[in-house]
Amino acid sequence: MEMIFDLRNVSYSYARRINALKDICFKVNQNEQISIIGSNGSGKSTLLSILDGLIYPTVGEFHAFDNKISEEVFNTIGDNAFRSYFRTRVGLVFQNSDVQLFSPTVFEEIAFGPMQLNLTPGEVKTRVLEVMEMIGITKLKDRSPHTLSGGEKKKVCIATVLASNPDVLLLDEPTAGLDPRTQLWLAELLQELGDVGKTIITATHDLELVEQISKRAIVMGEDHRIVMDEDVEKVLNNVELLLDSNLIHEHMHIHSKLAHEHLHTHKGKHVHEHDTECDLSSTRIELLLAKELE
Repeated sequence: MEMIFDLRNVSYSYARRINALKDICFKVNQNEQISIIGSNGSGKSTLLSILDGLIYPTVGEFHAFDNKISEEVFNTIGDNAFRSYFRTRVGLVFQNSDVQLFSPTVFEEIAFGPMQLNLTPGEVKTRVLEVMEMIGITKLKDRSPHTLSGGEKKKVCIATVLASNPDVLLLDEPTAGLDPRTQLWLAELLQELGDVGKTIITATHDLELVEQISKRAIVMGEDHRIVMDEDVEKVLNNVELLLDSNLIHEHMHIHSKLAHEHLHTHKGKHVHEHDTECDLSSTRIELLLAKELE
């Protein structure tokens, strides 16, 4: 299996004095679905920026596709074949959609990436229309991105990344500001993209999303270090760790009546509700914490 990323003792400091990451070590293999979880300010967004080649380690080394990534590598004057290769394989969906949107119309926004891939105008148009149909935003194609709702903007941002068909998808707090229906749509989409072989790395503190879309979780502590890197079930069962990482609080409790939604996919699963009972997987944190506090 191909190794995608390899971080070796990576640290990052803003202005050389404000620490954002400390001694980060982990590897990512092809077709992994990973969540990077931690409280606000723990370094999740900074870590995604390094994985996307937008910033570079202050200390340590970051390797991608068997190449060391550095400012010298990416900013070499002239044609840079590896930089182009990297940009076609890795795509980032920013937390703030407005940062990512700049074109006059949704169609032009989504077409920008494919236009950099030396495709013919006809091929670009076909790809854009296919992605818009898949995401369910065809009706928005002539709208200005900045006139859209938050959920619509998020869908457009995801479409802009998918239009270039990257192998690796990075998402920064993708459910932030989304209504429950759009959150459910997003979780289903990420599941399906994982099923077809995409490598997906999501930075979030939404533990419900983590359980739905990931098989592995990397926990960032408030000291900007990795405090756990394990499969999702082990991480979400570690109540003490989640408390220490400020991902849950000690006053969480079980309501007398529990309700939740299950994801539905094209594999035949459907959304349904439980009124008086629900499976342990969807309320694991609440149940374990309540037991812990008894």
